[in-house]
Amino acid sequence: MPSALTLKSLPLFPLGAVLFPGGLLQLRIFEVRYLDMIKRCHKAGAPFGVVLLTQGSEVRQPGHTEAFNSVGTLATITGLDAPQPGLLHVRATGGQRFRITTSEQLKHGLWIADVEQMQTDLPVPIPDDLKAATTSLTKLIAALQEKASDPQEMPLQTPWQLDDCGWVANRWCELLPLPAPLRQRLMELDNPLVRLELVNDLLSRTGIAGREY
Repeated sequence: MPSALTLKSLPLFPLGAVLFPGGLLQLRIFEVRYLDMIKRCHKAGAPFGVVLLTQGSEVRQPGHTEAFNSVGTLATITGLDAPQPGLLHVRATGGQRFRITTSEQLKHGLWIADVEQMQTDLPVPIPDDLKAATTSLTKLIAALQEKASDPQEMPLQTPWQLDDCGWVANRWCELLPLPAPLRQRLMELDNPLVRLELVNDLLSRTGIAGREY
């Protein structure tokens, strides 16, 4: 992979959740290792990496080992609020996926990694046999907008790309009550059409496809 797509010493944020490209991430941060990291990323306009924990917890526990998946997603801070000293509320957007080549935990607990950015999903129109997934998502978005008094309360971010396989699949992966390891596997798939086909199967099996909201 060309060096232009390589990031060195990317700060990581291991979470019990999976961030998808185009997804919304809201964090409440109070650990020292992340307070400093978030402030530095925000000031520099630099991303941090979100990776799914496979061992350990989001809050560091003395003597407990942390482990995480090797594929994650870049997160760019779009909003930062400090309601009180030692507490940050962060709003970030998922960007490109990456694969970790090497990682290291620093003395104060922060993980950093050298990563290679993965290919962005190519735009793929929704085929006719998968349009039920788009129709159901369109209805759900309308229902969520009706309930939200403030656009900031929406779990999804504009612009809506309801004609794109990757975008529709990613939003369903966020909204459906899926186990985190399954979300991770779906996020890692290179083919957005295959990702949407699998999501559509889940929608059909759960009876969500065609549901009125």
